[in-house]
This record gives sequence, C-alpha cells and structure tokens, in this order.
Amino acid sequence: MKVFAMIFLTLFLTKGCDRQLSDEMKEATIEYQATSRGFYLNINIQDEKLTMTRQRDGETKEYELSNQDWKDFANLYKKVDLDKLSEYKDPTQKRFYDGAAIANLRVVYEGKTYVTKGFDHGNPPIEIEEFVNKIVSFSDN
Repeated sequence: MKVFAMIFLTLFLTKGCDRQLSDEMKEATIEYQATSRGFYLNINIQDEKLTMTRQRDGETKEYELSNQDWKDFANLYKKVDLDKLSEYKDPTQKRFYDGAAIANLRVVYEGKTYVTKGFDHGNPPIEIEEFVNKIVSFSDN
C-alpha cells in the first residue's frame, strides 16, 4: 500500500509541477532573431503560439504549438538560467566575417528582459544549445 501511495503522489506532484511550469511559460515571451545581409529569421513564442517572420518587413505567420512540442519546449525552458543568460560565451565567431548570421535570444518574464550576447546562428552557447535548437527547429517545419 505504501508503494502504491508513493507512486500516486509522485505522479500527482509531477503533473502539478508540469502545470506550474506550463503556466510560467505562458507568462514568458521568447524571441529568437538571426540576421545577416541576406538572411533574416525572427521567431516569437508566447502562450503556446509561435509567430515567425523569414524576411525583413515580410509576412508574419502564426502557428499553434502541439501539446508535445509545448511540453518538450517547457522542459528545455526550465533548464535555462535566465539570470546568467547574458553571461554565456559564444563558442564560435563566424559572424565577424559574414560566415554566419548574428543571433540573439531574448526572454521577457515578469516585466524583466533577459538577453544573450550575440552568437552565431546555428552554433549557440553550450548552456542554451538544446533550447535554441528547439526554437530553430520550428522554422524547419
């Protein structure tokens, strides 16, 4: 009986944490932008919706994220330390000689804005690599 109670409580508390994280994600606005002379990508994620623009002054398309995509994204979001976002070092500097687009990640949460230093599109800082790659993967679909 104790084992059953432990399993039930574990599942119940995990679901509560998922719901809390999902609610926290709904309050956040996440923006990824990559630009160069011939490339532009802007992805905004807020409240289970994604908006994407592929050209400067171009058409903005809106997509509804699936429950699984939202859950995966929320799990990656909880690994990001917003307070250290501006301190992460870029692993490469190809953007300095037009070898890559300049990318930035910006998160607005509870009235505070957290921004990364510029990094190469396709090669984000290691600490946020999975998170950024998930954001960019939405543009592939």
